[in-house]
Amino acid sequence: MEIPFFAPIRQTAPQPVVENVAAEVRRQWSASRFAGRVRRGDRVAVATGSRGIANLSTIVRATLDFLRDLGAKPFVVAAMGSHGGATAAGQRELLAEYGVSEQALGVAVKTDMETAQIGVNSWGEPVYWDKNALAADHVVTVSRVKPHTDFRSRFESGILKMLVIGLGKRDGASQHHRWGVRGLTEMLPETGRVLLEKTPFAAGLAVLENAHEQTARLQVVDSDEVMDVEPGLLVEARGLMGRLPFEQLDMLVIGEIGKNYSGSGIDPNVVGRLLMETQPELWSPCITRVIALDLSPESHGNAVGVGIADLTTDRLLAAIDPTPFRMNTLTACTLCRSKLPLAYSTDRECMQIGLETCWQPIQDKLRVAMIPNTLELAALWASPALVEEARKHPHLKVEGEARPLPFDANGNLRQEEMFPHSVRGRRGHSTKG
Repeated sequence: MEIPFFAPIRQTAPQPVVENVAAEVRRQWSASRFAGRVRRGDRVAVATGSRGIANLSTIVRATLDFLRDLGAKPFVVAAMGSHGGATAAGQRELLAEYGVSEQALGVAVKTDMETAQIGVNSWGEPVYWDKNALAADHVVTVSRVKPHTDFRSRFESGILKMLVIGLGKRDGASQHHRWGVRGLTEMLPETGRVLLEKTPFAAGLAVLENAHEQTARLQVVDSDEVMDVEPGLLVEARGLMGRLPFEQLDMLVIGEIGKNYSGSGIDPNVVGRLLMETQPELWSPCITRVIALDLSPESHGNAVGVGIADLTTDRLLAAIDPTPFRMNTLTACTLCRSKLPLAYSTDRECMQIGLETCWQPIQDKLRVAMIPNTLELAALWASPALVEEARKHPHLKVEGEARPLPFDANGNLRQEEMFPHSVRGRRGHSTKG
């Protein structure tokens, strides 16, 4: 079966967006009850993680500036569980890549992994928390609220999870993940209640993003409001998140996977595959064959989630660093997602095998799409059968005629040419410039 021609398509549905992020951050903190509790000289820990949040450095900087204007002494604390190989150096490096560093922000950035036990939750399990955060007069968080990649619950990715897993460091992450999905859906809120009562956590800045990964809304949630307010923000975030515009595909080609795009490397909410032991599958959208071509350098060799794909390339497997890959996989206790797919030497060969096994033997009916990653979904490339469908969709714009994919002399796709505004496209441009 021949690789079909592809045409570029753009999703055009209107999206809510915060026009002046720094000003809105300041407005939110100024209007919060927390602002009235800060005293001159108070040490305030600003906890943030390693997710690819839009405008993260701007949001953190505006938060720090607001606290300094109050006369407080802010500093940054890493809140990312076992990421970065569960080492202080690894977490410091990850934060710096997002513009969160001592040099960029002018404050201390503490990434130590030490925790202290502060109590016991209702399951009889110890509750751990970051020692640097505990030593502060107040702790505030900066976290994105969005559907989680592993489970469905009233609390998924957001403020409470950052308190429990992020600031629990490796101890807290391992403790909850060893219970599997129950540890995240049932035990996590119980641990959160202990932390809300016994720690200096004061408030969280919730970040919601639109389907184009832009800042859509910011809201400060006070510590005594988290249990009631965050579930509503999650519902709102679920409605905003980016999705593929097609419910059924014979094959999806993903240019890059990685932790900077999703905690699971490939976002199950996008591809419709949960791949969690004992849990029912999502199957929406329904995709027969998933191909992953590259591992992002921002992932530092951590290819967790590569098993969600059916096929991959030799170079992706060669880019895996077994230390962070195994650390993250074993801490999360989700081994299925890290099983290695069949690999081929070139993108062309990988796609050819995908087409031959995608259960659609009629060339003209092939429904194939390509995306740069599972975070950036505004622009994609589609086969002719999908293009015809897109022309009838009110929020899809076909931006050119179908043409051969741009393979280089080695049989690999020139992704920067296909997706110039993606993370990979911008990375290539900055390297050249």
